[in-house]
Amino acid sequence: MNAQARAMLLASFVGDALSLGVHWIYNTNVIDKKWGRVENYLKPERPTYHPTKDLGDFTHYGDQTLVLLESVAENSGYSLNHFATSWQDFFKNYDGYFDGATKDTLDNLAAGRELIAAGSGSDDLAGAARIAPLVYCYRNDEGKLIQSVRSQAAFTHNNPEVIDSAEIFARAALQVLDGQTPVTAIKQVVDDGFSREPYTAWVQEGLQSATVETRQAMLDFGQMCEVESAFPCVIHLVAKYEKNLSQALIENAMAGGDSAGRGLIAGMVLGAHLGLEAIPPRWLTELKAHDRIVELMNTMGE
Repeated sequence: MNAQARAMLLASFVGDALSLGVHWIYNTNVIDKKWGRVENYLKPERPTYHPTKDLGDFTHYGDQTLVLLESVAENSGYSLNHFATSWQDFFKNYDGYFDGATKDTLDNLAAGRELIAAGSGSDDLAGAARIAPLVYCYRNDEGKLIQSVRSQAAFTHNNPEVIDSAEIFARAALQVLDGQTPVTAIKQVVDDGFSREPYTAWVQEGLQSATVETRQAMLDFGQMCEVESAFPCVIHLVAKYEKNLSQALIENAMAGGDSAGRGLIAGMVLGAHLGLEAIPPRWLTELKAHDRIVELMNTMGE
């Protein structure tokens, strides 16, 4: 399982990095005209939300995922106090993008709110997207995994659907690491613990969209950050490209909008299923944080 777990974590980061250059570009005609098919990392070009970034870097989502990985490795497990301290320290001198959830959480902390009550009310799926480090850490301890993914999501995105989404995708990734196929795993997770709206509808609609071209599917669901749009988009990617991780992440970037949030989760689930051989080697060698991620995984051991 360890080899698949390493692929899961790396593929999640790759999903963010591949989206960086076109992140939050909603007009797909612009993507086609300026870059063509996004098969390699890109340096963001103005106008962009990420002017300080270079190819192989992460968006602010991936940056926070790395902060979580470092926290878990340094602390020998997840601690809300440790992660919150690391997260706040990281943003003290950050020259990247500050989204609304980050600003609100920082403001709430500065106002003296306790950690468990400091999270914004944001319904962006991004709060559930940085969980791959926790799945890697607790792949042999389901109880701690679920507690930790819900806690880290609530810390910045104190929204019940975002918190539940973190649990759903964590449970799905865990089942995939145990040998289940992604689509079967997602269906099982929802049937077992989330057989209610809106999750059943999001999963059903996402699965049914696998016959639709990806850009059209994501236009239909919405390219936005909000969980009600992004969740079924992730299901679409996993179902349509269950056997092709690289195509999933390329088509995700080409579909525009909040591709980074979607890519983190789709990369995690498909990486757990397909392994390192499914990740194009150049995506690993050109990933700026690759060696740091591997170092942290090694620190955490088997």
